[in-house]
Amino acid sequence: MQTDWTTIRNGNADALDGATVELSGWMIPLDLEARVADYFLLAAESPCCGGCVPRDPLACVEVYAAGPLALQARAIGLRGRLARLRDDPAGWRYQLLDAQPLAAPAAGAMSRRVFLASGTALGVAACAPGRFAGYTEAQPEAAASAQPAQTPARWQPAADALTIDMHSHAGRVIVSRDPAIGARRPFLPLAAPMRAGGMNVICLAIVTDTTVTRVSANRTRFEAWRTPQEGELYALGRTEFARAHELVARERMQVVTGAATLAAQGHAGPCAIIAAEGADFLEGRLERVDEAYAMYQLRHLQLTHYRVNELGDIQTEAPVHGGLTDFGAAVVRRCNALGIVVDVAHGTYDLVKRAAAASSKPLVISHTALATHPGTRSRLISPDHARAIAGTGGVIGVWPSAGSFRSLQAMAEGVKRMADVVGVEHVGLGTDMLGFISPPVFTGYEQLPALGNALVAAGFTQDETGMILGGNYRRVFEASVG
Repeated sequence: MQTDWTTIRNGNADALDGATVELSGWMIPLDLEARVADYFLLAAESPCCGGCVPRDPLACVEVYAAGPLALQARAIGLRGRLARLRDDPAGWRYQLLDAQPLAAPAAGAMSRRVFLASGTALGVAACAPGRFAGYTEAQPEAAASAQPAQTPARWQPAADALTIDMHSHAGRVIVSRDPAIGARRPFLPLAAPMRAGGMNVICLAIVTDTTVTRVSANRTRFEAWRTPQEGELYALGRTEFARAHELVARERMQVVTGAATLAAQGHAGPCAIIAAEGADFLEGRLERVDEAYAMYQLRHLQLTHYRVNELGDIQTEAPVHGGLTDFGAAVVRRCNALGIVVDVAHGTYDLVKRAAAASSKPLVISHTALATHPGTRSRLISPDHARAIAGTGGVIGVWPSAGSFRSLQAMAEGVKRMADVVGVEHVGLGTDMLGFISPPVFTGYEQLPALGNALVAAGFTQDETGMILGGNYRRVFEASVG
């Protein structure tokens, strides 16, 4: 029986459970060096690069071939028995079992167990430069490997440069989602890892929706699961702001409140810019922006997070407001007037466009990555989405998500792709430290020199690397906060 990707995507393929079907698509192997495999993914669209796995479980099918097949660089047709999966730990929805090609390739093998153990499963795989080596077409000769080895260039930070992480929950500042732990969650060391890696300043972000959000059933994202009670998220915000200051005091760090303190304290020891991921604590009251600015030294505000709030729509849920609300626009203007960086991470493209029109200061997206065509509910952004931020003079922080990149070098290549779209002066670093479901490729500030080296290896100059690792955000902070 012939089937197609529309049937897969709309779930009608559930009715074909156990039936023999024919399906065409693109092979994605799990060993980038293999030439043959009897276990692989079949994707609806050609992968952009080797090992690039669609994050949407309805955009690919897990294949167990009847025998080893030669990997192809073109779409192929397969015939096999379709199996509907339920609660699969790797996130897949369908399998094609005992699959055979409609036109015959041959030989090799990789087991599902090996693939899953490799960390390349759905939501964990990432883009790797170039197509995988195992394709039966375009097998390059290894002539380049005969060139003399050269010592790779290393990142050498300028004496007057500041390194800045645009988005971090380091130190475990967030209140636990587990009510039994809550605000009593023990802190983790913060200043020592920052010193070890040479990270001068972090935007230390509280989160003010944790009590009403949770990890989704398939563990691929966070989602809102109930409506907050009146005053609940405001109280959570007060608790988390106090917790952020308690962490800073414990670690003997300095709080940066403006350009003068950034210049004076940035090199003196680890510093923090107090930030909030999600303005849910405002609960629709504009005067609370002033309160957070004065009482808690808030200087970086992300409008939305994992619930559609009073300010606007988010990338990971269906739109409700059509973008930024009137209240959201008022918050943007109030942040501009007070001196608070406006962060539109997690917001939809429509939200970003209206925020850009409402703001008189540069905007940032503190943590994301570039995708040519982001999937539905994806946290990645399109080139046009990125350009909307650059058009304000702002900065996009590239994150180290293992769902976007498989290594620091791959992350550096992702930074390069972003810079190719918006210009190097509009790209920064947003680690989202301690904010991922799955371990990222940058897990501690001790890795900062290695990331700097990877950026240099990707082709950035020393000055450009310094811009990415702090200089660009510093420019936006000084323009916004003064």
